[in-house]
Amino acid sequence: MCAFANGQTPDFFVHPLIRAVILHFWMLHARPFPAGNGRTARALFKRAVLHQGYPLFAFVAISPVLLRAPARYARAVQQVETDDNDLTYFILHQAGAISEALGISRGRVARQTSELREAGARFRGFAALNPRQQAVMAHALRTPDARYLIAGHQHSHGVTHQTARDDLFDLARRELLTVVKAGRRYVFKVPADLARRLQAAGGRRRVEEISLSDELPTNLL
Repeated sequence: MCAFANGQTPDFFVHPLIRAVILHFWMLHARPFPAGNGRTARALFKRAVLHQGYPLFAFVAISPVLLRAPARYARAVQQVETDDNDLTYFILHQAGAISEALGISRGRVARQTSELREAGARFRGFAALNPRQQAVMAHALRTPDARYLIAGHQHSHGVTHQTARDDLFDLARRELLTVVKAGRRYVFKVPADLARRLQAAGGRRRVEEISLSDELPTNLL
């Protein structure tokens, strides 16, 4: 199984997604543990697709799709085991589940993009901020209990520590975030009236049109 998972066998091409699906079934069929075989099999599937160059699957959740219809999931396994181990049944079942999970992920991205656009249109205070700061504000409006760290902001946006520090302290200076010191780190928090503060900040400037990039990063921590 390890050799197959690592692409060492067989000596002919197997599509990476098919390889991952076979590994998923292999663990379910082997049932090496008293409990948790399904969870382990799904984790093995995800590890396989990520390892073989499909980073999108880090954000695609297949387990909820499978567990919403557990009878179909179990039937696909049973059909393979009772028909000379013909994996076609399980591969087709998994292809449908993957397609559904991708659709859910695309819908989530579309909703988040729409939220960012709406936030940009509603809050004129965004106009005075750079794209990284706009991303923080958009995230903060959706997640009022969020906490932001300089290191997390630096990693999310691929900037230097000083640039990340300047971004967050500028937001604190504008009173769009509050900052406290926890040990040696600065922690930036979302004020309860952030929406009002953004509107007030925009009112201090004449802005014709506000828009947000479609690709603002949101993994801020």
